[in-house]
Formats: sequence, C-alpha cells, structure tokens
Amino acid sequence: MSLHAAVTKNFDVASISGLTSGTPMLRRLPMRMFVLVMAALLVAALPQASAQDREHREKKHAERAQIVALEREWQKAALADDIPAMDKLLSEDYLGITATGEVLTKTQQLDRMRDGKFALTKLDISETKIKLIGNIAIVTSLAQVEGAAGDTEPLHGAYRYTRVYQRLSGNVWKVTNFEVTPANRVHRVPANPS
Repeated sequence: MSLHAAVTKNFDVASISGLTSGTPMLRRLPMRMFVLVMAALLVAALPQASAQDREHREKKHAERAQIVALEREWQKAALADDIPAMDKLLSEDYLGITATGEVLTKTQQLDRMRDGKFALTKLDISETKIKLIGNIAIVTSLAQVEGAAGDTEPLHGAYRYTRVYQRLSGNVWKVTNFEVTPANRVHRVPANPS
C-alpha cells in the first residue's frame, strides 16, 4: 500500500466524508477508548492520592492527641496550683481574659496563682472541640467549676472557654490565648421604650 493510500484510509477526505473543503481530518477516537484511557489514568493516580490523604489524616490525629494531652496537663496544673507546670504551658506572649473581663498576661496569671486568691477545687471538662488550622489549635469546652475567687467570693457554675495553642519552633505547643465566659448567664434583651 502506498503512503497516499495509507493516509487516505486514516483521514476523512472530501470524497468519503462529504466535507466540501476536502481538508484531511483526523478520525476521532472511539468514545470507549477515551473513557478507558481516562479511567486508567485516574486509577494510576489513586494510590498516590490515598497515601497523601492517609499521611495527612495521621498527622492531624497526632496533633489532636498532643492537644488533648496538653489540655489534661492544663487541667491538672489549674487544680493543683502547679505554677511551674502552668509556666511551661503558657507562651511568653500569653493573654487571658477572665470571666469578669480582666485581661491577664503570663506574669499576671502566674502571680494570680501564687497569691492563692483564685483557687479551683473542681474542674470537670466536657464538650471539648479541637480545631486545627496550620500552627494553631483552637479548643472550646464546657467546664463545671467550683472554688474561690478572692477572699470571700465562692466560685461555682458552668463556664465555656476557648483556649488557643500555637505551635512554636521545635514543634512545641504553647497556650497563647484563653477566654472564659459564664455559660449559665441569662441574656436579657432590654424592653423597647416607646
């Protein structure tokens, strides 16, 4: 078979296809062949994607376990007034907001523990949620608390808190922010003066 005959068999020409221009056109691959090629490419990519997904899930699981362990350490330190443990947990730029709206630095928080005026005797934590975003972990929880705030003021009730951890150099997580809000406070909408 000549080269011209092979080309005309592999291309549509005006005499066969009915095209008025007579421009040779490639025949289209059958749709089945296209689907098979695409399916093969997708199947070849799946093991790599699955391995990456599995690695990502394992990393997130390990990070979550680290934060859960740190939350337990914080709870123990808060109940025992363990100042060295709390010092280790808090970042140097820590800011905490108390239930009364007071803003505390790390030094102020540790001094508050040293003076013994704020003491917890019960700290039961539930409804913990952890959200991981890059080098930040945001923890929210509900805490049932008993203790004393000041010389005469008893502390009793439910509080919601948000604690923010930041992963610093050396893969060390530190509490960088804390905020607590009474959970049993009833918010009243003022009457509309007409």
